[in-house]
Amino acid sequence: HAAHETAVKKGWHEKEIGKVEDLTIAIANMHGELSEALDAIAKGNLQDKKCPEFSNLEIEFADCVIRMLDICGKYNLRLGPAIMAKHEYNKGRSYRHGGKLV
Repeated sequence: HAAHETAVKKGWHEKEIGKVEDLTIAIANMHGELSEALDAIAKGNLQDKKCPEFSNLEIEFADCVIRMLDICGKYNLRLGPAIMAKHEYNKGRSYRHGGKLV
């Protein structure tokens, strides 16, 4: 829950709003980070200015994951175990979900 602790210390959770509204805003912010990742690709995926040892795409993906970890920490959502469970489930799926995907 380190990501959530950092977010709290940096003022990202000062206003208490309803859980649904909070989750909605958090998901919109995750979308925002993914949109920034798309923008990074469009601009040639240059070296990140804040973390120059990484590309813009890597940093935007990191920002998205950090936002996920933050909200999961706030609401005690079990992201790690859910990822492992879903990964195990996916191992048993048919190729490309049995042709459902193009």
